Amino acid sequence: MQLHISPSLRHVTVFPGKGVREFIKVKVGSRRVSYRMLFYSLLFFTFLLRFVFVMTAVDSIDGESKCSTIGCLGKRLGPRILGRRLDSTVPEVIYQILEEPINKDELERRTDVPQSLEEFMAEIRETKSDAATFAVKLREMVSLLEQRTRTAKIQEYLYRHVASSSIPKQLHCLALRLASEHSNNAAARLQLPSAELVPALVDNSYFHYVLASDNVLAASVVATSLVQNSLRPYKVVLHIITDRKTYYPMQAWFSLHPLSPAIIEVKALHHFDWFTKGKVPVLEAMEKDQKVRSQFRGGSSAIVANNTDKPKVIAAKLQALSPKYNSVMNHIRIHLPELFPSLNKVVFLDDDIVVQTDLSPLWDIDMNGKVNGAVETCRGEDKYVMSKQLKSYLNFSHPLIRQNFDPYECAWAYGMNIFDLEAWRKTNISLTYHYWIEQNLKSDLSLWQLGTLPPGLIAFHGHVHAIDPFWHMLGLGYQDNTSFSDAESAGVIHFNGRAKPWLDIAFPKLRTLWTKYIDFSDKFIKSCHIRAS
Repeated sequence: MQLHISPSLRHVTVFPGKGVREFIKVKVGSRRVSYRMLFYSLLFFTFLLRFVFVMTAVDSIDGESKCSTIGCLGKRLGPRILGRRLDSTVPEVIYQILEEPINKDELERRTDVPQSLEEFMAEIRETKSDAATFAVKLREMVSLLEQRTRTAKIQEYLYRHVASSSIPKQLHCLALRLASEHSNNAAARLQLPSAELVPALVDNSYFHYVLASDNVLAASVVATSLVQNSLRPYKVVLHIITDRKTYYPMQAWFSLHPLSPAIIEVKALHHFDWFTKGKVPVLEAMEKDQKVRSQFRGGSSAIVANNTDKPKVIAAKLQALSPKYNSVMNHIRIHLPELFPSLNKVVFLDDDIVVQTDLSPLWDIDMNGKVNGAVETCRGEDKYVMSKQLKSYLNFSHPLIRQNFDPYECAWAYGMNIFDLEAWRKTNISLTYHYWIEQNLKSDLSLWQLGTLPPGLIAFHGHVHAIDPFWHMLGLGYQDNTSFSDAESAGVIHFNGRAKPWLDIAFPKLRTLWTKYIDFSDKFIKSCHIRAS
């Protein structure tokens, strides 16, 4: 096939050839058209051919003349394409039949339903069916394939939910080995940091980073990548917060794998004075949240068995069951001013990120009095990842949300955030956060379904300073459209989503950016069979 566009661009001439793959010459005047223009021209022309074919089939079934000219085609397509009056010749009976309900359970058991478009067209040609039969067969085929696609999607979401919610045996092994090492090896019980470095923990001349995690391997990657890419590692202080069960493995790992000259602090939540004094709002909210979810969700079996929800809704409900959404590690960032009363500014890092550049320039950013320095997620080249507005996370059909927020306002990302703790202490951000979590619980999770980002978007509303997207590239844990070179050139990459880099469901081409910071010759790594792929 050859496609020729006239220099005036007023007509398109198509020369039939051996096929679409044949060499195609395209010229506009004396200039050659770009490959992209050629692709779009050919794509549009292919669409026209397919449309003519389908309309011809319908016209033939109804006994009318074939529509083989562009003028006739314009009559079908309507005024938006060729400026013609809409005058469809599709028989009304086709619309009537396509709109009729169908018994999907009975349909699944039948053997006479076409399984593909080719089979469908062959059957229509052979039987020379009328319009009503055409519509019945089309409805049955599409309904059956739609039902099977839905089932396959739900099964995929269920398997991913199970895979992402479980603790891989390799990570479980690593925690057990390190806990044993902590009890048997004095070198694994070192004070972190050493006594002479303790003053640095409250010295605001250092660069203070906070990491909350109960995953030793993930924490080690964040810490290693942070220190290795720092131009002044002797100015880095990393505060690692973990839970009671992970404290000894975490301490053992960083005692045996020091990252000098950086200063590493490992503390469990129960070591913080503030956390042990009276009631902690985030813990109370988590307890209530767990009770509501157990009653409201009904478990993964009930979610998957729902025949009315769309697959994406089912995926969201399954994701809401993930243990991380009821983990104190996920909520603790809202109490940073109380946990670090002597610090003025910190950079908070999630445990599924990788640092690929020196982060010290973040301290030079003028926050203009704002509390949270974050990357906005509503604009960027990657429309799948960078197209998030408040309506992406909050339920604007609920009057409480609709009356207080703009659905089209830009969202921002958790995972790599600069927090001005001095400015934060002058606000009611933490109280606002807990108020809205309480409202969501009272409404049976109808304001939002999962995560700490939705209440964060509300609590920090009006307190966010947008920073350059270079500092935080997202989406590496739920889509693999990101090119390796783009990810490699970002300051911080974030494996947010189910496909965490330490899981088997991780995207192989992106996982290497995470595994490069693991020493696979380490005795603990080797003994637990943790491998690069």
